Amino acid sequence: MNDSVSPASVRQYNEIDLIELVQSIWKNKFVIALAAIVGGLCGGGYAFFSSPVYEAKVSFLPPSLSDIASLSAGRNEMGLTPFTVDDVYSVFTRNLESDDSLRKFFESVYLPSLGQSERDGVSRGKLYRRFIKEFRVVAPDRLHPDRYSLMAEGKDPGQLVRWITVYVDQVASRSLEQATENARREVDVVANNLQQQIASRRTTAKNRRQDRIVQLKEALRVAEAVGLSNPPVFSGQTSDQLTAVMEGDLMYMRGSKALRAELNALESRVSDDAFIPGLRTLEEKHELYASIRAADLKVGVFRQDGDVVIPDEPIRPKRSLIIFLGVALGGLLGGLFAVVRAVQKRRASYA
Repeated sequence: MNDSVSPASVRQYNEIDLIELVQSIWKNKFVIALAAIVGGLCGGGYAFFSSPVYEAKVSFLPPSLSDIASLSAGRNEMGLTPFTVDDVYSVFTRNLESDDSLRKFFESVYLPSLGQSERDGVSRGKLYRRFIKEFRVVAPDRLHPDRYSLMAEGKDPGQLVRWITVYVDQVASRSLEQATENARREVDVVANNLQQQIASRRTTAKNRRQDRIVQLKEALRVAEAVGLSNPPVFSGQTSDQLTAVMEGDLMYMRGSKALRAELNALESRVSDDAFIPGLRTLEEKHELYASIRAADLKVGVFRQDGDVVIPDEPIRPKRSLIIFLGVALGGLLGGLFAVVRAVQKRRASYA
């Protein structure tokens, strides 16, 4: 007796005809439809009962030239390079992305907004990692090389708008303070240099006056000793030539009257400012820098591209997509059930 099975019969046993498969699926169409309905209901239940997640967004652009005009006022006159839009905007974007700014906001705003149940048993590091995922800065791309965006995700759309507003205000305030402080620090360097020049010239003028007083006193003693009250008259020489001769060791030849008059004038002088060349020019520049230093600078470090709008549509869950996937998955499982039943029936017929 031959118990061997031919390959053709094995293939016929293992294979199932396409028409037979379609017929089996059609016979189980109500089962497939029921599975699709159940899958859709499960997806719909998840979509409608899960908490919706909203997203708020705001974008930023560089400030205009008029926004930074007051920051560069007077810098050309001081010999300083005026600030550019990129100089000011880079200060804002660095603070916008800095971990220090995010951590300050996390500590002062985000953590206090969480309920006690959300904080219990959760480490601060884990909360911060969750915060970074929900609150993030989007860097520019090739299409918008200057546009930065700030995005926040959460369950309360109104709270998201408040978070963005507070964070932008904090970053803008900090950036404005840094930009103005950088500008004023440069002005201070120039102003201090001018102040040193003014003080140096005044000290030099005072020392020279004191030296002149010593010279005049010595010449006066010599003139009085020789009994010379008035300068001698030499024929054939001009007054300029005589004046040039009557300096240094021959200063006594000016006569005691002239020497005493100049000496009294120098000793009674209250200030040397009027006799210092270029002093008033230095004082004018110093006053200009001081006025710039004390000015209330109105500077815009960025431009906001549109308002922060309270989102009215959640980004998650996508209800229609979830319901569709539930129906598709349910129908797929129903179809798989029909195929399995068809295979089992075929095997039973060959048993």
